[in-house]
Amino acid sequence: MELPKLIFKKNLDFPERLFNFFATVTGLTIFSFRFLRQVFVPPYDIAEIKKHMVELGVKTFPIVSVTGFIIGLVLALQSQPVFARFGASDYLPGTVALSVVRELGPVITALIFAGRVSSGIGAELGSMRVTEQIDAMEVSAVNPFKYLVVTRIIATTMILPLLTVYVIFLAILGGYIGVIISQGMSFEYYKNSVINAIQLKDLLPGVIKTFVFGYLVGLVGAYKGFTAEGGTEGVGKASTTAVVLSSLLILLFDTVLVKITLWIWPG
Repeated sequence: MELPKLIFKKNLDFPERLFNFFATVTGLTIFSFRFLRQVFVPPYDIAEIKKHMVELGVKTFPIVSVTGFIIGLVLALQSQPVFARFGASDYLPGTVALSVVRELGPVITALIFAGRVSSGIGAELGSMRVTEQIDAMEVSAVNPFKYLVVTRIIATTMILPLLTVYVIFLAILGGYIGVIISQGMSFEYYKNSVINAIQLKDLLPGVIKTFVFGYLVGLVGAYKGFTAEGGTEGVGKASTTAVVLSSLLILLFDTVLVKITLWIWPG
């Protein structure tokens, strides 16, 4: 029985859902502290981290490419009639760019990343757990946590900001296509409007918080997979709950991080 379930025993008469909630929160907290203790301890498996970054980035690249372009396109098409109603069509490029840079780009990219990556990590590590491969690594004097968990969490933390910048670029490009379709506008005017609207204090908060989102995606996926039990059914459950939990945590942490970034970079 894993540690959180030993701490919150069912004989405390907790309702089932409340018990599972506290057990998961406790388990993630302990798992996170365990990661922080080992991430700075050598040896550093740089090659493994690079491998995971390439794998996770390549696998997520197609879907975030399509999503990023559509975000900007749809946002421009939906916003244009409203802006035209108030005679503010000239502000459309800047508004689309700011919406994508500050919030839509980072959050939607993180949610897609969570759906694609967190489930994959949960299923992969869950399969290794139920087939006793992780136990075999421990018997062989190999640190499975360092090799399997730490490398994946570092990889997700580092790759998501890069994907976010790429999605923001595609969304702004998609916004230009949307503006062309809806009202017509020269590329030079659109580019200048976007450049004038976006400042460094708009770009930094959106990119910086994706480091937190990437960490959460890797942490939840690795935790659910590393603690999976119950055979193939447990692997499926670990994969599914990893997506749900990581997506929920992204939205919750985004609420907090928005307030923090507005306090640091007001206006």
